[in-house]
Amino acid sequence: MRDLVRRIDSATPADRDRAVDALRALAILGVVLGHWLVTATVADSGTLHGASPLRYMPELAPLSWVFQTLAVFFAVGGLVGARSLASARARGESHGRWLGGRLTRLLRPVVVVLLVWAVAVGTMLALGADQDTVFALCWLVWSPLWFVAVFALLTAATPLVTRLHPLWPFAVVLINDLYRFGLDAPGTYAWGNVVAGWLVPYCLGAAWARGDLSGCRTGWTLLLGGAAAAVALVLWAGYPPAMVGVPGEETSNLNPPTLAAVLFGLAQCGAALLLLAPLRRAMRRPAVWAAVAVTNLSAMTIFLWHQTAMIAVTATGLLLDEPLPGLHTPPDTPGWVLARLAWLPAFAVALLICRAAFHVYETGRPRARSTVVREVRPGRPVEESPAAGGADAGAGPGRVHREAEDRADTPPDPRPTADTK
Repeated sequence: MRDLVRRIDSATPADRDRAVDALRALAILGVVLGHWLVTATVADSGTLHGASPLRYMPELAPLSWVFQTLAVFFAVGGLVGARSLASARARGESHGRWLGGRLTRLLRPVVVVLLVWAVAVGTMLALGADQDTVFALCWLVWSPLWFVAVFALLTAATPLVTRLHPLWPFAVVLINDLYRFGLDAPGTYAWGNVVAGWLVPYCLGAAWARGDLSGCRTGWTLLLGGAAAAVALVLWAGYPPAMVGVPGEETSNLNPPTLAAVLFGLAQCGAALLLLAPLRRAMRRPAVWAAVAVTNLSAMTIFLWHQTAMIAVTATGLLLDEPLPGLHTPPDTPGWVLARLAWLPAFAVALLICRAAFHVYETGRPRARSTVVREVRPGRPVEESPAAGGADAGAGPGRVHREAEDRADTPPDPRPTADTK
């Protein structure tokens, strides 16, 4: 383990902002833990159906304010996307080639999870599984995929986003909400908030890349202003207190995003800016950075398979005669919450198994990773790949060749490959 930590630390370019990777890792882990804590699968007369403790215990709504961290992920995505696009333009690379590389990495693991679950669905139905149960399980796995679709769309629009002020998409959300709630009008146009709502933090990330977001004052302004405005909307404007969807509730702050969710996202982005300095200090510790780097290398795999991991543990528990508390029982008491916390390690182990099986579809074949860490013979210059971006850093007796641009938003993979000299 010490050797792995050392290799990860030495393989990291010296100019890499490790705090940005830490923010992305925290955002992904927040989403995973949030889903595991607020999503229940209840066994009832031989069928499984979804439920949420937030419906039975609304006092737990503040948990959703802690674990709904998508705005941070979109902000980091805007930052990385803008920097990557600028580097590609400096090399004379076309937008189509740049976009193709990024979307391939984003969508390839999605295709895999869809194929695996298509086979699983066919198998369950062929074996006579209850259709309602199959639908409930598929919904748990496939419903989060809206995030991938929106992120892919914003990535494609990055050339426009780099010139767009966050106030423009914010105004769209504000007008849609005034029309929807203020005039009690049909919510058809509110679905425009699915793009506009997440475009706000993505634009903030692009502004961050331009150097427009700096200093503690900006962070505190976003944090305090966004949080105060979101709380005001919940207390006095009738917005739901939970920042995630709750089954049975007429209105959701997340589907589509409301003004309260966008303001809450601004507060999160402010907190992220304030955390940069402490995170940079923490990332100087090789062991801490190694954990963050490994998480980032499998970010999409973790996101796509964490619900499958929960379902696998739930299905295994069904082999017993009695429903297991926190796994198959209704989430209507504090005891369910305590039991669910006890199941989290089992979910994590199942997720590690999924990661071991499927992360290769995110990182690509070993040959594609061969430029990550490549020592160069003494006296031989480091080759500048047509898609490289950034400075080189020391690694052992040789030097590190900077990763290709289509991998520039993930930490270097320290695993040796056949191309490592």
